[in-house]
Amino acid sequence: MLTWIFDLDNTLHDARPHIFPHLSRSMTAYLREHLVLDEAAASALRVHYWRTYGATLLGLMRHHGTDPQHFLLHTHQFSDLARMVVAEGGLRQALKRLRGRKILFSNAPQHYVRAVLEILRITGQFDALYSVEHMRYQPKPLVGGFRLLLARERLSPERSVLVEDSLANLRAARRLGMKTVWVTRETRSPAWLDAKVASVLALPRLASTLGQGQAAKPASGQSR
Repeated sequence: MLTWIFDLDNTLHDARPHIFPHLSRSMTAYLREHLVLDEAAASALRVHYWRTYGATLLGLMRHHGTDPQHFLLHTHQFSDLARMVVAEGGLRQALKRLRGRKILFSNAPQHYVRAVLEILRITGQFDALYSVEHMRYQPKPLVGGFRLLLARERLSPERSVLVEDSLANLRAARRLGMKTVWVTRETRSPAWLDAKVASVLALPRLASTLGQGQAAKPASGQSR
C-alpha cells in the first residue's frame, strides 16, 4: 500500500489570495528590522533567498545567523487565519477515501501547520505531521529533509507518493525514487511526473494506477 506525503500550502488549500501575500509582507518587514534594510532591498533579498535555497529562512540562517524559531514565530502570525484559508469542499471526504498512510510535510512552522489543519478539519486524517522544525530546518527541496522523513517513518521511496504544487520539490523527491503528483492547473506536464491533478479531490481515482506503476526513474529536469 502506498504512503501519501502531502504538502500543505497551495496543495491542500489555496494560499495565494491571502496567506502568501501576508507572509511576504511579514518576512520583508522582518528583514527590514533585523538586517536594517529599506523596503526594496529587504524584498529583493527575501526573493533571492527563496529562489536560491527554497526558503527565505535558510538564506538568513546561512548568511546572517538568524534564529529560526524567532523568525518563524514572528513571520507566521495571523490575526484572522480562518478567514484567509481558501479550500475546496469535500477535502476531508477525499482524504478519508484515500487508502494508505498519509503524512503532512511542510516547510512552514508547526504552529501554523496545526492551525491550518484545524481550520480545514483534516488534522485527524494524517498519521504524522512534519514541519520545518522536525526536519532540522532543512526545507524542501533539500534532500536532507526528505531522507530524514523517509528514515523516521521507515518508508520505501518506491511506495511513497509526494503530492505537491512545487515542481522543484517534486523533482527532488523523484530523484530519491519517490512517486510524484503535481497539483496544478498548468497545461504543461514534465515527462518524469507520475501524475498531474488540478485538485487533491482527484487523488482517490488515481490511487490504484499509482500503486501498480513502475519504480520511479530519476528526473531529467526536462519538460515536454
